Amino acid sequence: MKTLIRKCINRDFETIYEIINEAAQAYKGVIPKDCWKENPEDATGLSVAVYMSKAELQHEIDNGVVFRGYEEAGELAGVMGIQHVKDVTLIRHAYVRTAKQNHGIGAELLSHLQTLTTRPVLIGTWADAVRAVRFYEKHGFKLVTSEEKNRLLKKYWSVSDRQIETSVVLGDEKWFEAL
Repeated sequence: MKTLIRKCINRDFETIYEIINEAAQAYKGVIPKDCWKENPEDATGLSVAVYMSKAELQHEIDNGVVFRGYEEAGELAGVMGIQHVKDVTLIRHAYVRTAKQNHGIGAELLSHLQTLTTRPVLIGTWADAVRAVRFYEKHGFKLVTSEEKNRLLKKYWSVSDRQIETSVVLGDEKWFEAL
């Protein structure tokens, strides 16, 4: 089966949105309830809880998050964003379709994105997302202290106080060397 990692383009927007929200369902009960949104954009006219609205996704892209996609047989199976902010690079919105998880797609995307920067890399995720934290630790990232996490989330991310309260930040080796 032919696979490739490629930069996502405008026509991938709906698929990125779909992958993020489908994969985020695995985090229901992990992502705080008050961080889910009712999606008024649902084509059925029914209100559906989503992790990220289309407007929020567009806002992220407009603010410099560039997505790479893992394409398998012509279909995106996973996405991961990269964003250069000040003196660091952030890994943002890393999601793999549920049916394709545990096949190394996330690892390949992460490895690819790390080749796109020489800056220290930081990743933020939900504190209770144990599976995600373990994934990043397995790939060489380490948790920063709680105090440092709060400082970093305020400096490099645009997230709510609630998200700061319920998140962790992990740094790569370059981040810890620079301290």
